[in-house]
Amino acid sequence: MRVLGIETSCDETGAAIYDAEKGLLAHTLYSQVEMQAEYGGVVPELASRDHVRKTVPLIQAVMAEAGLSPQDIHGVAYTIGPGLAGALMVGATIGRTISFAWNVPAIGVHHMEGHLLAPMLESNPPAFPFVALLVSGGHTQLVKVTAMGQYEILGDTLDDAVGEAFDKTARLLGLSYPGGAALSALAEKGDPKRFHFPRPMIDRPGLDFSFSGLKTFALNTITQNDSSEQTKADIAHAFQEAVVETLVVKCRRALRQTGWKRLVVAGGVGANRLLRQQLQIMAEKEQGSVYFPRQEFCTDNGAMIAYVGCQRLLAGQRNDLEIRVFPRWGIEEL
Repeated sequence: MRVLGIETSCDETGAAIYDAEKGLLAHTLYSQVEMQAEYGGVVPELASRDHVRKTVPLIQAVMAEAGLSPQDIHGVAYTIGPGLAGALMVGATIGRTISFAWNVPAIGVHHMEGHLLAPMLESNPPAFPFVALLVSGGHTQLVKVTAMGQYEILGDTLDDAVGEAFDKTARLLGLSYPGGAALSALAEKGDPKRFHFPRPMIDRPGLDFSFSGLKTFALNTITQNDSSEQTKADIAHAFQEAVVETLVVKCRRALRQTGWKRLVVAGGVGANRLLRQQLQIMAEKEQGSVYFPRQEFCTDNGAMIAYVGCQRLLAGQRNDLEIRVFPRWGIEEL
């Protein structure tokens, strides 16, 4: 089966083609970062309008790259949630229209399931079961993954998601949007001995997260110190160290709680270099393995949607002609 995948959940437009036998045939991505940076964050209406302009040309591009015609496509997958309602409607409407015009089945895909299974696109994919850490701008979750579609939330954030905490702290430091990557780059220049930030909720049992207090601690540290570039770098370093250690502690706890040895890390924050390093060290100490998608598949992309759509279409799942999206949709509801 050969599936066209479409991703338009937020501010990135993705298209890809996945073949059940040959793997990923083509993928492309357009990011709205430059446009949205002017506003310091994502403006939903502007995001939707840009998806309208970019989605069809990107589909045409991946079809040409793969050397395929509509007759070569056996199904269409598109993100239906969670995400921005207007942005989701663009991809779902285009995807469902194409499936109708090409007379192939359509399937709506859960955005976070796409992230969760993105490592399956690699040459050494993880086997089920495994523990997954989903870390993005809107999610910080530990998920028990028994099989595809069998997900149990072990831990969730009680307030800010980790990506949101990165972006907000970056804004406090005067860094440009998107802030997470800029903060991480600045942190590399910081003095590791100057500041120490708290590690939220690691001193109590359980697997839930909380990052709002850490953000407040960062604000207080910023206001109580000078505004030199070195001080900003020192604060960024301390903040990132606190976040990473907190995530590592909770991942170790989740592996020990389940007794499993495989950890999957997915979502935009999964691209963070320090997090990857520290989770790799932790997994080795636990005599386990950690799996990451390649950097380009940590952020939103069409490849992960095409992969998940292909698996669900092969399992006989289909969507009818009604176009529905779910801006709020827990992965445990699948």
